[in-house]
Amino acid sequence: MTDLLLVAVVLTNFVLLGSSRLAACIRVAAAQGILVGVMPLILYHDAVSVRTALIAAAGITLKGIVFPWLFFRALRDVDVTREVEPFVGYTVSILIGVGAVAGSFWLGSRLVVPRPVPSAFVIPVAFSVIFIGLFLIVSRKTAISQALGYLVMENGIFAFGVSLALEEPFLVELGVLLDVFAATFLMGIMVFHISREFDHIDVGRLASLKDWTTRRYKS
Repeated sequence: MTDLLLVAVVLTNFVLLGSSRLAACIRVAAAQGILVGVMPLILYHDAVSVRTALIAAAGITLKGIVFPWLFFRALRDVDVTREVEPFVGYTVSILIGVGAVAGSFWLGSRLVVPRPVPSAFVIPVAFSVIFIGLFLIVSRKTAISQALGYLVMENGIFAFGVSLALEEPFLVELGVLLDVFAATFLMGIMVFHISREFDHIDVGRLASLKDWTTRRYKS
């Protein structure tokens, strides 16, 4: 079950890298959030406690329901359906994703962990999710795609945390979840206002605004 769960998480990463439909990406990110949310229950199935169940319930609710709802609301407000001409093409993105997964397994094999982990693959998969989330942030043009990349990166951080630091105080995990909730909510508001003011959410066009401001200042 653990290995199947981790394989499913990796597959969601490649779907996110290869899809241009924003609605489909949000659904895939929601599915990844649910998979990562149930990870504490799968990894520690032989010793599930109330605290573990609460962490899993919080992760599933926020990552699989609340965040996708906010993204769909922002998507409806900005009236855009797909990513147009990202900085890095989809084929190249998938190849970079394969390299990120391979590098994550290499890094995970050399990482010395303070305590035994339930699966040898959980740390490399967590690293790959973090790296691919960072790549989505820097390689996509629309603010929604970049916010999705941030959410994917946090999924990797959450997976890494529950695999190693489940004995930490519950407020630590709860604080991370609330921080991500606030950041995602604010990102949705920013996307809405950017679209309303500039009629698009292509962050690459901000360079044109900078050039226009520079020419006006010199004149």
